[in-house]
Amino acid sequence: MLSRLTINNYALIDNLDIEFDAGLNIITGETGAGKSIILGALSLILGQRTESKYFFNQQKKCVIEGFFRIEGFHLKKYFEENDLDYEAETVLRREISADGKSRAFVNDTPVNLMSLKQLGEKLIDIHSQHATAEINDPGFQLLVVDSITNHPELLEKYRNAFFTYKKSSTQLQQLIEESEKAKSEEDYLQFQFDELEKANLVEDEQEQLEQELYALNNAEEIKRNLLSVNYLLQESDLAALNQFKESLQLLTALEKYNPKAGELSQRLSSINIELKDIVAEVEDMEQATQVDEARSEKISDRLNLIFSLQKKHRVTSNAELLRIQEDLSSRLNQIQSGDDAIENLQNQLEKQKAELQKMAVQLSANRQKAIPEIEKQILKTLSEVDMNQAVLKIENKIVVKEAFDKNGIDHIRFLFSANKGHQPAEMSKVASGGELSRVMLSIKSLISRYTALPTIIFDEIDTGVSGEVANKVGLVMEQLSQFLQVVTITHLPQIASKGNSHFLVYKNDTGKVPSTKIKKLTEEERVLEIAKMLSGSKPGESALQNARELLNS
Repeated sequence: MLSRLTINNYALIDNLDIEFDAGLNIITGETGAGKSIILGALSLILGQRTESKYFFNQQKKCVIEGFFRIEGFHLKKYFEENDLDYEAETVLRREISADGKSRAFVNDTPVNLMSLKQLGEKLIDIHSQHATAEINDPGFQLLVVDSITNHPELLEKYRNAFFTYKKSSTQLQQLIEESEKAKSEEDYLQFQFDELEKANLVEDEQEQLEQELYALNNAEEIKRNLLSVNYLLQESDLAALNQFKESLQLLTALEKYNPKAGELSQRLSSINIELKDIVAEVEDMEQATQVDEARSEKISDRLNLIFSLQKKHRVTSNAELLRIQEDLSSRLNQIQSGDDAIENLQNQLEKQKAELQKMAVQLSANRQKAIPEIEKQILKTLSEVDMNQAVLKIENKIVVKEAFDKNGIDHIRFLFSANKGHQPAEMSKVASGGELSRVMLSIKSLISRYTALPTIIFDEIDTGVSGEVANKVGLVMEQLSQFLQVVTITHLPQIASKGNSHFLVYKNDTGKVPSTKIKKLTEEERVLEIAKMLSGSKPGESALQNARELLNS
């Protein structure tokens, strides 16, 4: 329940500090005093976005705090799932700076607006006079039925399964589209793959072929140079080998005179051996070098094939062509296995669908069983607010099992008539504003008995009622406050007299800038305020006596 609300620097409010009662709290005040401003501030800590930056003092930030006692409302799991500190008295805070930037906190832990809104929906239901329109919303009507049917675990399980099914359906459609697109390209992909596979590419082949072709194209020059080298080394009159041989003989002859000549002789001998090896390799190279036009043409054709493939695929190496070939192979395999994947997913979807249909049928049976009791309880409360001739029918059109949606197979519709003998129809077509308010009050009263909602706020829901009807509406609110905290903004003395606590909102004009104030009334102040509501700003003794009677009743 909301135990305390503090508002600083918001609209016409400089600062307010309100402590609420656990039962029925009444808020009254003249039109324009600022009752809606207080509700607007409260809505900000419940996750509503700021629509303006109008502060009482434009140089200061706006701070709004709500203190909630939440023991016994089964909220620990929510706090754990959202990594928030659970406190028996939880504080929701909203800070809005002068530049419009906003920050939100739960027990001093920063949270985003969505988290604040989700928690706020578990703490307070604000119902305004304009919210009666939602009574015609099929989603709200189904929510009413589900709240009383009390199958949250089954409903949550169904919705989780439904969203999994929708996700799988989307995935299947994507697979089918991708498969159809891939199959339309399959022939072309196969042609590309076959072309590359037939080429039988080797990663470093291009460099080796280019080097061999270069040698073949210059074979005559290579052979001529090798023959010249061979001539200079061993065949000419001054052949190097002959020179080395003679030099070696001379050094060997000097060994007996100078030991160093022996060292030189050994070194020269090593060089001579190396030179002989070089001569042998030169001869081998010369013999191997041939002018081979057929081989040259074959290599050129091979390189032309490689270059054409590289140009076609916009790459510059065999390694890249081989990667493309591997990718084509993979895509072709996927196309071939795509039908298997589609079939597997279709089988999976059929199983999911069957399970969903089974749960949808169970949900529908639960709802159908609960509907008569819901009608009975709402009509009972309507009779308590002077609508004992009202007729309420909850129609449930069950669609075929294959047409289930996120809520199952039920299409709920509330039909209403204020008087017997008239055909029930949609409320928006047959109910007045006052009748809609009482129907909504009856529905909210019923829901409160089955949900763990701590607080409900009625913002002038009594519009369109007066006299004894207003008194009966007040009695229903009083009964409702036995189950949860009720805060009611009202202009009716019959309802105002029912509260455990009574707050007066008024405008203070003594300062430079008018400001909204609120105070909790004493018993005598309540008598005067209700008397004013009965007869005007200067109530007589009869109005005061009437007010006392209302309070004592």
